[in-house]
Amino acid sequence: MRSDVVVIGGGAMGASVAYHLKSDPAFSGTVTVVERDPAYTRASSALSASSIRQQFSTPLNIHLSRFGIGFLRRAQELLGVDLGLKEPGYLFLASHAGEAVLRANHAVQRGEGCSVELLDPVALKARFPWIAADGLALASHGTANEGWFDGPSLMQGFRRTARDLGATYIADEVVSFDAGGVDLKEGGRLEARTVVLAAGPWSGEVAGRSGIVLPVEPRRRSVFVFDVREAPGVTPLTIDPSGAWFRPEGRFYIAGTTPAEGNDAPGAPLEVQHAEWDEMVWPTLAARVPAFEAAKVVNSWAGYYEYNTFDQNGIVGRHPRIENLIFATGFSGHGIQQSPAVGRAVAELIVHGDYRTLDLNTFGYDRIESGRPIRELNVV
Repeated sequence: MRSDVVVIGGGAMGASVAYHLKSDPAFSGTVTVVERDPAYTRASSALSASSIRQQFSTPLNIHLSRFGIGFLRRAQELLGVDLGLKEPGYLFLASHAGEAVLRANHAVQRGEGCSVELLDPVALKARFPWIAADGLALASHGTANEGWFDGPSLMQGFRRTARDLGATYIADEVVSFDAGGVDLKEGGRLEARTVVLAAGPWSGEVAGRSGIVLPVEPRRRSVFVFDVREAPGVTPLTIDPSGAWFRPEGRFYIAGTTPAEGNDAPGAPLEVQHAEWDEMVWPTLAARVPAFEAAKVVNSWAGYYEYNTFDQNGIVGRHPRIENLIFATGFSGHGIQQSPAVGRAVAELIVHGDYRTLDLNTFGYDRIESGRPIRELNVV
């Protein structure tokens, strides 16, 4: 078997690459997407909280998500799907210990033209009366271009449209790959001119089997769906200084947190950690939002981050020595919001030989080999 481009991984990122390749009038080749879990039962795209923001500390992340929000607004036109996009913004809360970082991030965001405002505790309380400002020194509120959407529908929209345009999907697992193609668990050898590694949390494992060091691993995150007796009012996606976060989801709310130290092992079983709600999430939410004191969990799920242990930023672009290997992975929790921009960028790299819309060279693999991390401070 042979294909001009083989994409390893059919989640939002891989499907976006396939869609953008087949949408480019200058590309007339074949695209094959290999996905080992065609029902997407464990796919990060299907289990994501599916939110989008501009409040990053790294300018390129801002640019990627700015492209993303524009694409999401046009999803009905481009993909034929209604993503239910809501844009109430993000609200980052900081204690005195985190105030300097929040101000530094704000300076970066304002320099990039983001619609974001800083609120002291008095202004915060005036804007959001439902919040308890105890222990807070500052808040950062995104007033535009931030919110949440239906992530699984985005992934399926990419997938369906890519297939309609001629991309082929294979239900199989890539055992290993090299400069000439990929070896499949069930289907033998699939030769390729270009291989795109977009296997999400398992990208590091797949790369390792092929002799390539890639610092990407699955990290479990639990999401809790809860109900309250009386909704507090208009609520952005809010991140407490503790790391706990929450946002509305239909008539309910969802919430989660960063696991406690020592409880964030790579590849942990994909099981909800109910103790996180009891010991970390609910106590924080009840103290921060009095209306949440009587919160009741009605559902929950667990999904994997594709966690880049090197610097928590995406790894995108060609391998420095294997010219036909391209990475699109390691986004550490913000991959689905950046999948439109990264998919387009990778397609441009394949078709035109360089980036045309956004220059993603900053996130190239070579920074890993040379030990030059680009730290993202706003990892949620």
